[in-house]
Amino acid sequence: MGDRNWGRQRWRTAVAALAAAATLALTACTDGGTDPGQQFDRVDAAFDESLVTSLDAVLDEAIALSGSSGGIAGVWAPWAGSWSAASGAVGLGEDARPASTTMRFRLGTLTAELTCTVLLRLVEAGTVALDDPVTEYVDRVAGLEGITLEQLCRHTSGLADYYPGLEQHFISNPERIWSPNELLATGLANDRSGAPGEKWSYSRTGILLLGLALEEATGRTWNDLVKQYVADPLGLDDTSLPAPTTTRLDGVLGAYAATIAADGKPVCDAVLDDSLQSSSAGGVAAGAVSSLDDLYLLSEAFATGSLLGEHHARAQWTTTPLGGSAPPWQTFGIGGAQYGPLRGGSSESPGALTAAFTDPETGQTVVLALNNSTSGADFVREAAFALASLGSKAAPAADRTQPLVELPWSFEQATAKMTELALCPTAADAAEEAPAETPPPAEG
Repeated sequence: MGDRNWGRQRWRTAVAALAAAATLALTACTDGGTDPGQQFDRVDAAFDESLVTSLDAVLDEAIALSGSSGGIAGVWAPWAGSWSAASGAVGLGEDARPASTTMRFRLGTLTAELTCTVLLRLVEAGTVALDDPVTEYVDRVAGLEGITLEQLCRHTSGLADYYPGLEQHFISNPERIWSPNELLATGLANDRSGAPGEKWSYSRTGILLLGLALEEATGRTWNDLVKQYVADPLGLDDTSLPAPTTTRLDGVLGAYAATIAADGKPVCDAVLDDSLQSSSAGGVAAGAVSSLDDLYLLSEAFATGSLLGEHHARAQWTTTPLGGSAPPWQTFGIGGAQYGPLRGGSSESPGALTAAFTDPETGQTVVLALNNSTSGADFVREAAFALASLGSKAAPAADRTQPLVELPWSFEQATAKMTELALCPTAADAAEEAPAETPPPAEG
């Protein structure tokens, strides 16, 4: 194995040298603060008042149904304009300051979009290859034979997700610092979903391993790699992975979660404050923070592949079915999901729910952040779907044509699903009054 690795590394060095000019050219094009959405020729205007009212109502409903104290959201429809809003407060205390669209929030598992984009850019630079075995870089962890770097990002490694087994520990003791080895040990101790490459099953364990492999392959930290390959090219000023010991973050939306009972059900009247938390519970798989503007740009770039060459952008979105009971319009690529025309993901992390989706054809983008994780990632996904349904019908500007956005769900289906998934709503009538969809503009 050692001779094979040595030969592989020599080959990579040669490839990297030959690709240097192309890499520098790509860097020159992308590392100067490029706008991934410039291809959509955005209309710089606010949505009409009736649409804004409907979008505000969905955000308020999502906050109430999830038991959050506040939320931040944005919808961008390049042919029509945009909307962004913050509602509620940073925390549950009476003296909590109002939420703001400029504050940061926790990315949760959307952190993997950064990690997997770094992987693809390092592949283009010749530093690693998608079919590299993870054991080539992480040789101190047993039981990883047959798993490739690509499978870690596609979540087809078979490795169990460490989060479900540790969730109660994360939310009850949020400032505890976890070592990667502790998290890996939990994931590796659980039953596997299958052999490498056999089936899809989401695994933070796999993304954590990928981060270790990329740091080992480059001799650089995750933050350094993200800065060079993602943050600097896109001009992301608010996106980073906080140090594990930095539990107090200024200007960040608070975080809350209901206590989990022995039967696995939430105790809605026992809400824990997770606002002070260590990023080590998620690390490079789920520990980063970002902002509305940053996640908007990241979502666009991730969905369109604007940071990648054509070959790898196409490979990233050559998707595989989620399997099980998931409908055929739900698939997964390298680092993110595809739901109908929308690409991105939804996340649950201690005290936070986050979602971001972009349609690479029309440029429509939706971002939503809530600060109570009790109802789970599916809840925030459906809330984002409701926002997307409204945004897809935004009336075009005078000189634009409204594109056909074919979503495989309706506004009514998304809002009904929100109500169904809400485990600890804060308002007694939250589950009874769904926001109304904006009627389409009259013809003629």
